[in-house]
Amino acid sequence: MRIVVAPQEFKGSLTAVEATAALRRGVEAVFPDAVIDSTPMADGGPGTVEAIVDAARGRTSIARVDGPLGTPVDARWGRIDDGRSAVIEMSAASGLSLLDTDQLDPKRASTHGTGQLITHALDAGVERILVGVGGSATNDGGAGMAEALGAVLLDDAGKRLPPGGAALARLARIDVGELDSRLRSVDVTVLCDVQNPLLGPEGASAVFGPQKGADPTCVALLDRALANFAAIVERDLDANVAEIPGAGAAGGLGAGLLAFCGATLQSGFAAVSEAVQLAERIAKADLVITGEGRLDTQSAYGKTVAGVGALAKDANVPCLAVAGLVEGSAKLPGLLDREASTPPGMSVDEAMSRADELVSAAVERLLRRYSR
Repeated sequence: MRIVVAPQEFKGSLTAVEATAALRRGVEAVFPDAVIDSTPMADGGPGTVEAIVDAARGRTSIARVDGPLGTPVDARWGRIDDGRSAVIEMSAASGLSLLDTDQLDPKRASTHGTGQLITHALDAGVERILVGVGGSATNDGGAGMAEALGAVLLDDAGKRLPPGGAALARLARIDVGELDSRLRSVDVTVLCDVQNPLLGPEGASAVFGPQKGADPTCVALLDRALANFAAIVERDLDANVAEIPGAGAAGGLGAGLLAFCGATLQSGFAAVSEAVQLAERIAKADLVITGEGRLDTQSAYGKTVAGVGALAKDANVPCLAVAGLVEGSAKLPGLLDREASTPPGMSVDEAMSRADELVSAAVERLLRRYSR
């Protein structure tokens, strides 16, 4: 039996590589003679650089940049295609995982470090930049990123805005006279796992703000601030980004990359699966196992589990999924069955600290049920 094991990260507990290893151990306990094809995956969030660079046999570098609240962090980014293309994760510079729960502050968090990563890529002379935009701690529309690249955001008194999404409510003018001119000769592609617009009930603030620490009052404030940002961007940059699917990704960084970098949007999962030749690997398999931290209603919108399930369905190969938590039915096309790794009654903190063993055990339960 040939089994493809292709999970993404279990957010906060296991990287995609660690999750792959945990799933693999569970498979080996049930099918010790199986040929296991390990394929760590990502959808534009954490793990994207590792997955693409490893598949393309590229190389990575470390850059010292500003974290979401300004504290310096070491962010890894990669180069592929003989150095012609860069692969960046905004989560490495501006990600949720860089902050403790009590530090979350979407009103102040900035994408400035992501802009610094783009500058490092430009300094390296690349021709193309892939930017994964999952896992953000920010809600600033990419304003911090734009400022790191030379744009100036001013209030009605002509003063620079402070960092963060809340300040965008006071934005009166954008000056791009000093925006890095190298952006005009580089192709920037946003690897995005969602289709949310920038504004409104399905927008960046309403859908993703709460996981970044925004209560309902803060969500409303941030949505109004992004609406003002979008209006000024349309007036000063002649770029209408408010309703573009994916513009709301990463707290509106999708919109900022479109407006300031002339970027195009691409499914993050599609880019990674193409790089690792996942469809071809699944076509040779007898079974596929995927996974993520949580299976819920958002899993259908461009997430890795949904993408793996769809490829398995196209190849007529059964697909199973393991998740830390399963909310509701959480049924996705192509998934034959799924299993939660967190036992009933166990706290989230304990489940995350024991994720490795729990995920392996969940695979065992799932495979024994499947093989009856």
